[in-house]
Amino acid sequence: MSELSVTPRRQRVTVLGATGSIGVNTLDVIARHPDRYRVHALTAGRRREALLEQCLLHRPAVAVLAAEHDAAWLRDRLAAAGLGTEVRAGATALSEVAEAAEVDVVMAAIVGAAGLLPTLAAVRAGKRVLLANKEALVMSGALFMDAVERHGATLLPIDSEHNAIYQCLPPGRRGGLGEAGVEQLLLTASGGPFRGWTPEQLRAVTPEQACAHPNWSMGRKISVDSATLMNKGLELIEACWLFAAHPEQIQVVVHPQSVIHSMAAYSDGSVIAQLGNPDMRTPIAFGLAWPERIDAGVARLDLFEVARLDFEPPDEAAFPCLRLAREAMATGGTAPAVLNAANEVAVGAFLAGRLAFAAIGEVVEGVLATREVQPADELAMILDEDARAREDAAQRIAAQRPRR
Repeated sequence: MSELSVTPRRQRVTVLGATGSIGVNTLDVIARHPDRYRVHALTAGRRREALLEQCLLHRPAVAVLAAEHDAAWLRDRLAAAGLGTEVRAGATALSEVAEAAEVDVVMAAIVGAAGLLPTLAAVRAGKRVLLANKEALVMSGALFMDAVERHGATLLPIDSEHNAIYQCLPPGRRGGLGEAGVEQLLLTASGGPFRGWTPEQLRAVTPEQACAHPNWSMGRKISVDSATLMNKGLELIEACWLFAAHPEQIQVVVHPQSVIHSMAAYSDGSVIAQLGNPDMRTPIAFGLAWPERIDAGVARLDLFEVARLDFEPPDEAAFPCLRLAREAMATGGTAPAVLNAANEVAVGAFLAGRLAFAAIGEVVEGVLATREVQPADELAMILDEDARAREDAAQRIAAQRPRR
């Protein structure tokens, strides 16, 4: 009697933030493996045209937009195309498609604090969560990691640096860095578009210059964060929570080629690094298929073409945001949430032409200095401090003279 062959069920994926760079790359990887993955839900903020194109191509069961009028627009066009996609709107819908019973994997790629609640919903539903939203851990690291443990969620980091560290650590490692002989994490940074610039040169930076990253294709907000090194600061905070590390156990290393994505240093003198071309499809494919490996559509690294690897310390005098993030993590409580909130408001003002590039760090430092640190053991307290820090940052920006 012959055995019946059973075709494995395709994994159903919700992509939170589908129209951003991480979401687009996630859908690219999924499309390469139609036998393994199926899109359940796609979400976007206001980019309804981009979401329409994605729905027509990937045919999700559900699509979510921020506003009802955009959802009505999308609903009409999908119906005219003969698609049965359910279109919803609002924050509640985001959490519902993240925790839906049909979903196996959630790509958490919404930029900013808006991604916190739906990502937490996915964790509390015990999903495999591919974490590309830094703010979930920056704002509520203790609560978030406790929820992962309590609800049996699988958390896989998608930021290239944290994904690299995850690959460099012993399989199944738990606890602090002392376990299994791991002594230090080396978090690499490209240095952004202004590496080597003086504080005087940085005063005249424009949004267009700040968004022109030399190695990575990213959204405008994260590109500015990379240019100020705040992105690396947020990643340092995130790494502390992901890998049970203290800030002093993490060294930031500027590596302009972006070929080594990060490293782990061991007590025997070994340093293990993860290398690859700078393409987010590599960590995305890792997260989707873990513990297996699948084709990501990424070209193999040619070391002869790279030819050299350079390293240097970050310039925290010219780029104070990295120092501010490290200090906020060391302070603990709601300080990281305040840091993140003030930074989001300051970056938004810079992109709108209302704040100088060099003043982003000044605004963040001013807000951190005036906000009294609260215990970060309740989500309501974290969200309240987030709101208050945003108000404080907005007032500071409004009080400054208009940028010329």
